Amino acid sequence: MMTARAFLLAAALLAATPATALAQASEEIIAAPVLRASVTVESDVVRIGDVIDNAGTSAQIAIYRAPDLGTTGSLPTAQVIAALQAHQVIGVDTRDIKAVSVTRLSRTFEGKEIESAVAHALEHRSGLGDAANLSLRFDRDVGDIRLEASNTGALQPVSVRFEPRNGRFDISFEVSNENNTPSAKLRFTGIAIETVEAAVLTRNVERSDVLKSSDVVTERRPKAEVGSDVAVRSRALGMQMRKQLRAGQAIKTADLGKPDLVQRDDNVTLIFESAGLYLTVRGKAMEAGTEGDVVNVINLQSKRTVSGVVVGRDQVAISVATPRLPAPTLPASSDVSGSADPAAPVSVATSNHVSPKDE
Repeated sequence: MMTARAFLLAAALLAATPATALAQASEEIIAAPVLRASVTVESDVVRIGDVIDNAGTSAQIAIYRAPDLGTTGSLPTAQVIAALQAHQVIGVDTRDIKAVSVTRLSRTFEGKEIESAVAHALEHRSGLGDAANLSLRFDRDVGDIRLEASNTGALQPVSVRFEPRNGRFDISFEVSNENNTPSAKLRFTGIAIETVEAAVLTRNVERSDVLKSSDVVTERRPKAEVGSDVAVRSRALGMQMRKQLRAGQAIKTADLGKPDLVQRDDNVTLIFESAGLYLTVRGKAMEAGTEGDVVNVINLQSKRTVSGVVVGRDQVAISVATPRLPAPTLPASSDVSGSADPAAPVSVATSNHVSPKDE
């Protein structure tokens, strides 16, 4: 009885074997290799598994050198098929693709990004100011730099050297790799100069010229050249030059002053004002002055020279002293207690105001 059962089981297994083999063969037909039209790779080689689907055990075999970092190349289909057949990969479905596009991925650092990283590494080092005010001149042109795509870390400065005497810098960066391989290393050298915004003249100016909008532009100049007293454009406009300067020169705060409201030998208005009195007469300025300055002026009516304060365009205020009245004199009959006759007259001394004509 046991022998019969074992025989029947063996027969069933033998009957099932062809069906299993057929299923496996069917799967192999369905999983035929298929060519890809476009490929992206991260390494420096192109493998069989990159260019076809269903590569099987041949997937890791390298067949081409990858394009340069961040670039794209093209492989004719016939050339790819020949490379695959050399490794016994046959029956590839090309899907009528004429060429395979291969792009090598990369991590790109743009030139501006590198300059910013260098400037921030130097910021406030050895007397330097903010990174935004640093002008960098590299020993070699800094363009875009491409690294392996696996270098996903930030530009991390690991060595920063700066010599204040000549402005030279030497900075090394590292970019970490997510594959736990050694970090990428980058080194930059050059000169760093701190700059400031400066008001710069567009024309030659004379002493006493008042600056107009077209006379001044803003430029960045080396701080060591213009100093800390440099003027900015917004503060220079409308101001009067205190010295002669040439076009292209940066303006310093000490070169500027408030514009003169009164010019020497100009006709001006003299204003006499005190309590209850306001008079104006014509005068002639003997010297120039801005608002608040004390200047000498000739009163054209009295021909006398007076001093006054500049209060506006061609206006000079002359102060008039107000006479002080003496205290009232009490009658001799009055006593300390104030028992004098209320109706008794009080003697008060008076004085005349000074006439502007007498000034």
